[in-house]
Amino acid sequence: MAQFDVYSNPRRTTQKIFPYLVDIQNPVIEHLATRIVIPLGMLDRFKHQTLKGLAPEIDYKGVKYILLVPQLASIPAKSLKNPIGSLSHLRDEIIASLDFAITGI
Repeated sequence: MAQFDVYSNPRRTTQKIFPYLVDIQNPVIEHLATRIVIPLGMLDRFKHQTLKGLAPEIDYKGVKYILLVPQLASIPAKSLKNPIGSLSHLRDEIIASLDFAITGI
């Protein structure tokens, strides 16, 4: 599992609103049975309201999503099957959003 890989949301109850999960966990702690993830929500389901600095808009496969940092979660690693993409090119924006959530800066 690589940091910033994108996975299909394994939970059928939330897939329509949050179709993807972004694995943000550093490989240094990959031995844990869980992974830290951030859901990607369909931007149109959130009335196109992004929270500047906290929940950035992400274009993934030509569709607009919102990276829902406030909904950061831990899920069993075995729930994440095969990565379907990567947001590693957005590393700086993702880390900046996490920093903002923690430090307010």
